[in-house]
Amino acid sequence: MADAALGAVRRQLREFPAAARELSLPLAVPYLEAPPTPLQFYRDWICPNRPCIIRNALQHWPALHKWSLPYLRATVGSTEVSVAVTPDGYADAVRGDRFALPAECRLPLSRVLDVLEGRAQHPGVLYVQKQCSNLPTELPQLLPDLEPHVPWATEALGKMPDAVNFWLGDAAAVTSLHKDHYENLYCVVSGEKHFLLHPPSDRPFIPYELYKPATYQLTEESSFKLVDEEAMEKVPWIPLDPLAPDLTRFPSYSQAQALRCTVQAGELLYLPSLWFHHVQQSHGCIAVNFWYDMEYDLKYSYFQLLDSLTKVSGFETEPW
Repeated sequence: MADAALGAVRRQLREFPAAARELSLPLAVPYLEAPPTPLQFYRDWICPNRPCIIRNALQHWPALHKWSLPYLRATVGSTEVSVAVTPDGYADAVRGDRFALPAECRLPLSRVLDVLEGRAQHPGVLYVQKQCSNLPTELPQLLPDLEPHVPWATEALGKMPDAVNFWLGDAAAVTSLHKDHYENLYCVVSGEKHFLLHPPSDRPFIPYELYKPATYQLTEESSFKLVDEEAMEKVPWIPLDPLAPDLTRFPSYSQAQALRCTVQAGELLYLPSLWFHHVQQSHGCIAVNFWYDMEYDLKYSYFQLLDSLTKVSGFETEPW
């Protein structure tokens, strides 16, 4: 009886993502030619937890016309910023049997720009991606070039953003597949970002494992070593690379259907809370994103139930 019940749960988990896609998910990320009203945004995108790309939402930002690598050099070049440094461009990612955190160093932004423009060398791959509202805390000189929030989103969500983040990096810098508990408004100012997305309903096909955390350290010989973080608990993370998935190890991922989109300069991606995303970028891409805390409502509870059933049923390790 128990085996039969477990088999039934696994069948339902296998069928659920396709049913969810058929009912409510687009085949491609839709485009809006202008910002929605707060009511439209709440009704058509936040409530159904659906992504969209919005054009002509940033045209009034001076940043869209001013921000370039030379402008950043002239305006904030002497300002020290937190920079993530990794040997291969993957920060906060599974490397072997560890969850690898980047080395973090403080560098004048001009030094980062020198490396991006090929004027100087630095070990590894640099990425300004501190988050934690690094734009107002580390680069406040740039704040007059944009709005402190997205007004129509703020009204729809009924709150101000928890964080406003500045992103600048090498084309080799990659964000591994993960999800966030935020409503994310991702604004590309210069260059382009490439997103691979999975809805929360794909959770049964997306593997998680526990990893001991370790942090990259730069040696005196300019090489990298991973040093275990003994005081930290193991981190649940996705060991799969969606660009080259190991389907022998993770066969169920073959049933997942990713949405892919490119967000270009002047465009804004609404990335709903709990959506899995993997991100690449053009070299020297400049972006700002606004994180609004999600509502921990029934949607969150449904996802937690799906996550728990996936784990306890052994679906992630079931041979396909």
